[in-house]
Amino acid sequence: MAYLTLEDGKTFEGLLFGKAEDVIGEVVFNTGMTGYQEVLTDPSYHGQIVTMTFPLIGNYGINMNDPESAKPQVKGFIVRELCELPSNFFSEGALNEYLIKNNISGIYRIDTRALTRRVREKGVMRGIISAEKPTEAQIADMKAYECKNPVDTVTCGEKYTYQTDKKNMKYQVAVLDFGLKRNILRSLDARGCDLTVFPAKTSADEILNGKFDGLMLTNGPGDPEDNVEVIANIRKLTGKLPIFGICLGHQLMALASGASTFKLKYGHRGANHPVKDLAKDRVYITSQNHGYSVDADSLPKNAKVSHVNWNDQTIEGIRYTDVPAFSVQFHPEAAPGPEDSAYLFDEFIALMEGKA
Repeated sequence: MAYLTLEDGKTFEGLLFGKAEDVIGEVVFNTGMTGYQEVLTDPSYHGQIVTMTFPLIGNYGINMNDPESAKPQVKGFIVRELCELPSNFFSEGALNEYLIKNNISGIYRIDTRALTRRVREKGVMRGIISAEKPTEAQIADMKAYECKNPVDTVTCGEKYTYQTDKKNMKYQVAVLDFGLKRNILRSLDARGCDLTVFPAKTSADEILNGKFDGLMLTNGPGDPEDNVEVIANIRKLTGKLPIFGICLGHQLMALASGASTFKLKYGHRGANHPVKDLAKDRVYITSQNHGYSVDADSLPKNAKVSHVNWNDQTIEGIRYTDVPAFSVQFHPEAAPGPEDSAYLFDEFIALMEGKA
């Protein structure tokens, strides 16, 4: 037996898998039907216990092509049914073995539908996965849990370059790593960008001295308002070179421009979120993973809303009218999810060429 206990006192019973030890984190849910390995390795989930709403997880196994970072980033993993005999010609092992190897605890055979409904109704909560019913001391630790400075934990330790075909590179792009997904790099590389990836707190002067054609602000975990130093650096960089922000990068760009952010009740996490591109008058299905949003009422005059979430009407994209910069809340690189909005990388290329 194993238990998932939420901070509101609700307990779900199940079975342990993975490392099989007690773990505390913020309980969230993802509505994707596939892509569990990309979810596990997305640094934006750092500090969180992720629930998959699709009932069967692990059926196509694990391979070494799908990870979006060097290792799983979640604190814990919750599934309804765990497949222990995967069937796929790409498979190199089972999910349970993968989590054991990477010291990640999980719980399965719990009612994930009831858990998801509870989070939707009451909002994101802290929780603990434990082999025994948690003690009062564990409950107190769980209720006091905070994931502090997660960007500092998931960003790269030092700058590095990324390119697959040096001969065909047309653009020099700086990438500020707040917890990036590898497919952002692959998407830019495929469009002729020679990439230099920098740690999150790299100074504005160091970026500007590199004489780059453009700047990418990546996704990452946590409350965007905690990144005071990063926001100040982005403010110094704004207007100096073309900028494209994704997810946390979108939020930090907005904060640097003078806007504010707020925490969503239960966030947007999955591969099936409809977003309307207002300029194209078209809805795209997008991949998303965030718990915060930019406050529409706080936007400065130079910030124009470009994309809107068609479920709850929150901001999903901003274009800045007086500087070469734009950002989106969702993930145009997908991984996992649909690639409908990959055109945004092409728009970044056009921005660097002075055509957008």
